[in-house]
Amino acid sequence: MIFTGCAPAESGGGAVAPVSTHLSASQKAAIGKKIWQNESGGKVAGLTAWNAGEEFPSLGIGHFIWYPAGFNGRFAESWPSFVAFAKQRGTNPPPIASAPAAPWNSRKEFQAAFNSPQLTGLRSWLAGNIEVQTDFIIARSRAALPKILAAAPPSERARIEANYRKVSTSSQGTYALIDYVNFKGDGTQVSERYNGQGWGLLQVLGGMKDVPAGPAAASEFAASAKRVLSRRISNAPPARAEAKWLPGWHNRCDTYARPL
Repeated sequence: MIFTGCAPAESGGGAVAPVSTHLSASQKAAIGKKIWQNESGGKVAGLTAWNAGEEFPSLGIGHFIWYPAGFNGRFAESWPSFVAFAKQRGTNPPPIASAPAAPWNSRKEFQAAFNSPQLTGLRSWLAGNIEVQTDFIIARSRAALPKILAAAPPSERARIEANYRKVSTSSQGTYALIDYVNFKGDGTQVSERYNGQGWGLLQVLGGMKDVPAGPAAASEFAASAKRVLSRRISNAPPARAEAKWLPGWHNRCDTYARPL
């Protein structure tokens, strides 16, 4: 079990060429299952969580962040976007899912309401809609490449795009690209940096060594991700005590080097 408990652009002189987007139903199911396992051990109870040391709940297989009213954190909030995506797909989220902000003001308040009809019903709906959550995570990942190329220094764009494509040529690499954006973001948001250094997909691809496409690229992606996350820990404010998460984060990155 790997349970972390966590927490249009151009390249060079031309438009970004499309990356293959075909995934079989079984591949998508495997990716969704892995992400759920990564975030909460594949448990239904983990579909609604509020981790110790965080200021917000994390919901669904991807632990989508949902901020309470009045809180403006440094991490990109993803729950409202997921709910909008789910509605577009024709699902019918329970009313609580569409609240303007997370209706709990603290972890203690959330835990006291854990077995309430609202949260029980939300977990039940999430457990019955794994596919739409997986599709949302995949869509976010595919939207990341143009964003990171737009944010990257012009001299680095061709190499970053090449690394993305090398990683995407294997099944584990495809999973890695999908999971990492959900896990730590695309790396373009300035607020998601410590001492000016980010930890998202942009930084991982930019930090990769030159290796061949395929499984070797997936393994190097995993190694680069571990280096980037270790750097994040070194730069993190001491009050956040993020070192406790590093073993789980590294274990998660190790899955990127293994066959899907």
